[in-house]
Amino acid sequence: MEHIHARSPEREKTVLKIKGLRKNFGTRPVLRGIDIELVKGTCLGLLGPNGAGKTTTIRILLGLVIPTQGEIEVFGELYPESIRRVKYRIGVVPQMDNLDPDLTIFENLLVYANYFKIPRKVARQRAEELLEFFALKNRRNEIIQNLSGGQRRRLLLARALINKPELLILDEPTIGLDPQARLLMWQRLEALRKNGTTMLLTSHYMEEVSRLATQVIIIDNGKAIARGNPREIVEKMLGMEVIEFSADEERLNELAQLLKECNVETERVGTRLYVYIKAGCRELDEAASTMPHVVKRPATLEDLFLKLTGRKLREN
Repeated sequence: MEHIHARSPEREKTVLKIKGLRKNFGTRPVLRGIDIELVKGTCLGLLGPNGAGKTTTIRILLGLVIPTQGEIEVFGELYPESIRRVKYRIGVVPQMDNLDPDLTIFENLLVYANYFKIPRKVARQRAEELLEFFALKNRRNEIIQNLSGGQRRRLLLARALINKPELLILDEPTIGLDPQARLLMWQRLEALRKNGTTMLLTSHYMEEVSRLATQVIIIDNGKAIARGNPREIVEKMLGMEVIEFSADEERLNELAQLLKECNVETERVGTRLYVYIKAGCRELDEAASTMPHVVKRPATLEDLFLKLTGRKLREN
């Protein structure tokens, strides 16, 4: 008889638990001890520069990559023993479009439903509901090659929901979309989250993560370097506001020296000085009134991400 773990209320509440996850490709470490806990009904944003280990983590969860070390539990069941059973309860929106180009929108959904052994009648009903939800009903008989990028991404999300997943994995779900299509996707994802769908999200759009995620983990070089509620970690690690000063090197040097007595953090990038404000400062207010180019705005998750991981383009 197959062993089944006893399911306590706490175990049911924790959808995903990862402890000490490590992965080496040859001698190159990609993940260096990642810990993740994802609670039912929440959305976790997994952030990091290209090559930080986000996609590797997802590929491990999908059974496509074998970890070097670490423990993984999904729905209270241990990997890799339970991976086949668990995958029936997961939906995935991949970064790369893998829709069948020879089939219509409706046929793509029905074929995918068959992988989950969903009865034909039920599959058709769910497909109709999803097409309505993602504003694709009028295009149901179009083949994939005739769809726009936004329509294809919406169909990928609809397909991921055909099995009514308890965990939805979103790998760059709005990549390449124009602002209108991205906004529609955000609205649909927000509705799903508010209705209790648990999500694991990777994205390079910080506004997207701030809007959808209830918790974030920023990873760099295979390690978690920050975690928490998006708004709270920005306020804790940076402050409430940021002021950008643009000036010549001499004036910026003078300003940085002046602000040493203030409760602020500063970051110098070329001819710009970023000042992250944690408390009021008279010297800062005076400087803002005399410097030639000043921009004051709320601190964002993108500010924190760039502060922690750097502003230079990296080669993987």
